[in-house]
Amino acid sequence: MQLGINLGYWGAGMDGDNLAVAQEADRLGYSVCWAAEAYGSDAATVLTWVAAQTEQIDVGSAIFQIPARQPAMTAMTAATLDSLSGGRFRLGLGVSGPQVSEGWYGVKFDKPLARTREYVDIVRKAMTRDRLSYEGEHWTLPLPGGPGKPLKLTVHPQREHIPLYIAAIGPKNLEQTGEIADGALLIFPSAEHLEDTAVSYLRAGREKAGKTLDGFDVCPTVPLALGEDADVTRLADTFRPYTALYVGGMGSREQNFYNRLAQRMGYEKEAAEIQDKYLAGDKNGAAAAIPHDLIDKTTLLGSVDRIADRMAAYAAAGVTTLTLAPAGFTLEERLAALRGGAEALERAGVA
Repeated sequence: MQLGINLGYWGAGMDGDNLAVAQEADRLGYSVCWAAEAYGSDAATVLTWVAAQTEQIDVGSAIFQIPARQPAMTAMTAATLDSLSGGRFRLGLGVSGPQVSEGWYGVKFDKPLARTREYVDIVRKAMTRDRLSYEGEHWTLPLPGGPGKPLKLTVHPQREHIPLYIAAIGPKNLEQTGEIADGALLIFPSAEHLEDTAVSYLRAGREKAGKTLDGFDVCPTVPLALGEDADVTRLADTFRPYTALYVGGMGSREQNFYNRLAQRMGYEKEAAEIQDKYLAGDKNGAAAAIPHDLIDKTTLLGSVDRIADRMAAYAAAGVTTLTLAPAGFTLEERLAALRGGAEALERAGVA
């Protein structure tokens, strides 16, 4: 198992420290640095900035939003980033959610699985540098009856194959991800529930494609807070607003993928209460309603030894790249968390 880091959303308040965090992760041997986008900063700009000032660590989009870009533009960006970084780019894609897709991009959130499959097909075909033509339900290239003609990518990617990941939560999306992608970007992963909530579906998708999970990157993001084991409850409480946002307020009542995930992990009643309170405007009440056990199982908290035990459990559950989101109120705390993560991986003996 390897380690990655996730810088999250640019503009979240720790922007000035993010480069130092990425550079320290690079020095420590972390395998990949991911950046996210929603409706603020874009990930491509952040990754270019990080790649220019690091040496070995891969840079990855977690995620490029599918409704934000035409697939050929994504292929252009991926090829350019891979070339500029010296072959260190990983392409992560995701459909985002209905509120962002329709409210921010003006793209109807319908048939997300079929749309993702076509998008991946076009991106991959474009990056082969063959002339691009495609006939699908959502994209037709070139447009019929007009002046367009099949074109081919003029930029040479550093590598023939750029690793492609898909952010997946639901069972059908996970199965399709196993079938068509090189890796899966997961969130709120519990080692104890990972087989039932994710890996079994990824495996089914790989089997559908005539493959196994060998070489497929199972890549969840896990918040990390270093401290004493006696402080685990306090450390967990710092993640209550984060968990409440996703389980309670990320999406509508009818389409909250994270709420459904919490239910599949056995927290049906609690997930409903968190969502009811969050959508009613009681964010503090939603945070207070989160069971400590849910936070503890989906984060890395406490001493290096305790975190090492949890890392070993993730590795045993099938995780191949464990992406850390190091918490801290200061840069030094975040850097200390990174170092603690690297030490914990060594102690876990699963590198």
